[in-house]
Amino acid sequence: MTPTPRQSDLIELLRAQGPQSIEALAERFNVTLQTVRRDVTRLAEAGLLARFHGGVRLPSSTTENIAYRQRQAIAPQAKQRIAQAIAQRIPEGCSVFMNIGTTIEAVAHELLQHRDLRVITNNLHVAAQLSTNPNCEVILAGGVVRASDQGITGEATVDFIRQFKVDIGLIGISGIEADGTLRDFDYHEVRVARTIIEQSRQVWLAADQSKFQREAMVRLAHLSEIDTIFTDGQPPLPMQQLMAQHNVQCVVA
Repeated sequence: MTPTPRQSDLIELLRAQGPQSIEALAERFNVTLQTVRRDVTRLAEAGLLARFHGGVRLPSSTTENIAYRQRQAIAPQAKQRIAQAIAQRIPEGCSVFMNIGTTIEAVAHELLQHRDLRVITNNLHVAAQLSTNPNCEVILAGGVVRASDQGITGEATVDFIRQFKVDIGLIGISGIEADGTLRDFDYHEVRVARTIIEQSRQVWLAADQSKFQREAMVRLAHLSEIDTIFTDGQPPLPMQQLMAQHNVQCVVA
C-alpha cells in the first residue's frame, strides 16, 4: 500500500517517539478513534506497524528485516532530508561506494545533477538511477542478486569491491546498539558492507533516528570505525557522548 499523508505521519511519530496508544494517536491527529483504528488496521495489514493491546508500535525483529516495500514507506521525509545533506557534502569528481538500503537509494536520486562521480555499488536500484546521469560513471559489482530488494551480495561481490580504494564509503545500517555496535540482518550483506568500510578513505553512515538502539542479529562494525553519521534528529545523549569519544562527526538533517 501507499500510506496517506496522515498514515505516513503516524509512522513517523512511532519512529520518533516509540509505541503509542490508540487514544493518544486520535488526540495527536485530531481524529476519531474509529479513524485511527482504520488507519492502524490498514498499516498493520501492510506490515508497516504492529498492534498490541490498546496501542501500536513499529514492527521489530532481531532475525529478519522489514520487507523492502515496507521500508520504502517508512520515514520518507527523514530519508530525503538525510539524502540531501549527504549529497551536499559529496564533492564532484570523487569516488564513492554505495551499498544496499532505501536511504542510500534516496541519496542516489539527490546525486543526479552531480558531475564526474565514479560510483561503485552493489545495489541495482542505485545503479539504475545514477546511470541516467551522463556525468556519472557507475560500476556495478557482480554477485548474487537478492530478489527481495535487488541488492547484490556474495563472495564475488566482496572480491570485486576489494579491487578498489575510494574517497567515500557510504553505507546504511539496520541498527545501532547503545554500546555503538552497528548491526544488520543478513550475514552476506554485512560482509559486503564490512569490505566497503575497509576499502574507503572516509566512511559515512546514513541512519534515521529509528536505527538508534534497534536490535539486529549480525555485527557489522563499531561506531568508532565511522567518520561521519548523517541522521534526521539528535541521537540519544549516551550516543552523542560515544560519538564525541570516538571523534565521529554527526550531521543532523
